[in-house]
Amino acid sequence: MRILILTNHDLGLYKFRKEVLETLLKENEVFVSMPRGIFTDKIIEMGCHYIDTSFERKGKNPFKDLELLNFYKKTIKEVRPDVVLTYTIKPNVYGGLACQQLKVPYIANVTGLGSAIENGGLLQFISLNLYKLGLKKADMVFFQNDANRDFMLEKNAVGKYYDMLPGSGVNLSQYEVSEFPNDETIDFTYVGRLMKEKGFELYMEAAKYITGKYPNTRFHVCGPDEDNYRDLVKELSDKGILVYEGYVDDMKEVYKRIQCTIHPTYYPEGMSNVLLESLACGRPIITTDRPGCKEIVEDGVNGFVVKQNDLNDLIEKIEKYLSLSNEERKQLGLNGRHKVEKEFDRNIVINKYLDAIDKVTKK
Repeated sequence: MRILILTNHDLGLYKFRKEVLETLLKENEVFVSMPRGIFTDKIIEMGCHYIDTSFERKGKNPFKDLELLNFYKKTIKEVRPDVVLTYTIKPNVYGGLACQQLKVPYIANVTGLGSAIENGGLLQFISLNLYKLGLKKADMVFFQNDANRDFMLEKNAVGKYYDMLPGSGVNLSQYEVSEFPNDETIDFTYVGRLMKEKGFELYMEAAKYITGKYPNTRFHVCGPDEDNYRDLVKELSDKGILVYEGYVDDMKEVYKRIQCTIHPTYYPEGMSNVLLESLACGRPIITTDRPGCKEIVEDGVNGFVVKQNDLNDLIEKIEKYLSLSNEERKQLGLNGRHKVEKEFDRNIVINKYLDAIDKVTKK
């Protein structure tokens, strides 16, 4: 069977869907359409056929989007896939439209609805109608959290074929529990793009307050600078408030050194991979009560819940964590590992995809 995958980024495909790719490659020919990035060669080495695709992830130019639609139609005609898998917003919309026009089965994955939907107004109206065009006739639409699913059903944006995934899941053999640190210094980390909506400014402000009050704490930052925080990060690093590690390819090594992951996001998440990987390594989490995070955190069980965009609450929860004994902190992490083993194993995602592909190609 020929399977075509449409996505906007190689990092997400390789980091969070590698096992799905490996499984599909065992008995199928897999084509991947996406912009070239640092993981593209690794995906090719796995055995995928790569199709270089020009893409503006944040662009709002309708002519560029029309070009993308025409490119997808041309690609589908050349590849002649038995089924198309789409990830992220524009591939879901324009890939979905291309599949509809060419009568090719397709399975969409809503990895998050995006800021345009979240913020309401005219952009929400436009985005929602584009979603309807792309998803309404999908052979299967996967959602990663209940809030996204319920919103899209309420707005009549999907048809009758939909199901839930536990996000991208987590590879439990790759992310194993490591020995819990018992050092004099207590290390926290932020993992992700350096963006205001991801709560990075809140993290920096909390780090300033906590390190001033608790000199035995350190705050790491792992991720690319998305919103031009370079100068501020350097200033705080020079003062010893932050430890900036940049983009980290292997987060397992970081999780071995830190005690707790802080993810104070108010961004429209699908399901946070950062939190799943942290818990899989036995590290507690402090995160917000928003969809994509609240399904993972259990307040006082595997971490603490923070109100969105609330610095005082974030500081209070960090101090609550610091008030625990090291054994209590370790137990939070072990509770988290148990939760991801039960609910977020990546094999669940693989099996859901295999079942969906089997059904839609036999219709």
